Formats: sequence, C-alpha cells, structure tokens
Amino acid sequence: MEKSKIDIERINEVSGSIVDAAIKVHTALGPGLLESAYEACLVYELRKRGRKVFSQVELPVIYEDVRLDVGYRIDLLVDDCVIVELKAVDKILPIHEAQLLSYLKLSGFKVGLLINFNVMRLKQGIKRLVNNL
Repeated sequence: MEKSKIDIERINEVSGSIVDAAIKVHTALGPGLLESAYEACLVYELRKRGRKVFSQVELPVIYEDVRLDVGYRIDLLVDDCVIVELKAVDKILPIHEAQLLSYLKLSGFKVGLLINFNVMRLKQGIKRLVNNL
C-alpha cells in the first residue's frame, strides 16, 4: 500500500479514537465546564487508550528565516498526526476554524479536530478540518 494511503488510514483511525474519547468525556461531564477541565479529562482518556498525547504544545511562527515564539499553543497533539483544538463556547465561529487552519498551516500537520464541549450533543460540536498544504 502506498504511504499516503497508509497515512490517511492512520489519521482516520486516530481521529475516530479522539472523537470516541471526547464523546465519553462529554457524556460523563456534560456541557458547562471550563475548557481546561475537558482538556485534562480528554488527555487522561486518550492516554488510557494507549494514545501518545501532548498538551499545550508551543507553536512558533516562522517568518522568513526568523522563528518567533509569540505564544501560540496547540491544545492537543495526538499520535504526532492530529491537532485537537478544544472549546467550551456557545457557538463555533469562523474565527475558531481559522485558528485551527492556521495551526495546521504553521505546524505542517494535515488534519485537525475542533471540538466544542459546550453543546447538548457532542456530535453537534465537532468539526474536522483538513489543510491541503
């Protein structure tokens, strides 16, 4: 099987695992908590499932030949292939999607999940975004 097909299958499998774990966390906690609470629980749940998870990953901006550490942080990076941006807001806005797309572009990763826990049904709060580089 060619590498790109294997990568896509791996990314899809990791993404599915993240969504499943997020649904479990949301079912247990419900809406209305701080983003940090959902993040801690999701990290725990993903690691329990054997996933490699890094939280609050520094993301520099590279402009020309200069690396600028300007405070951007990826909420979660799972299995070195999927960025997860967490929210606990009334509604996902276009600026939230733009933020995740910018993170994908700056990092070179192709797939990100935008997950808003402040909804009654988590399926309504999940968006998958792809950067085609």
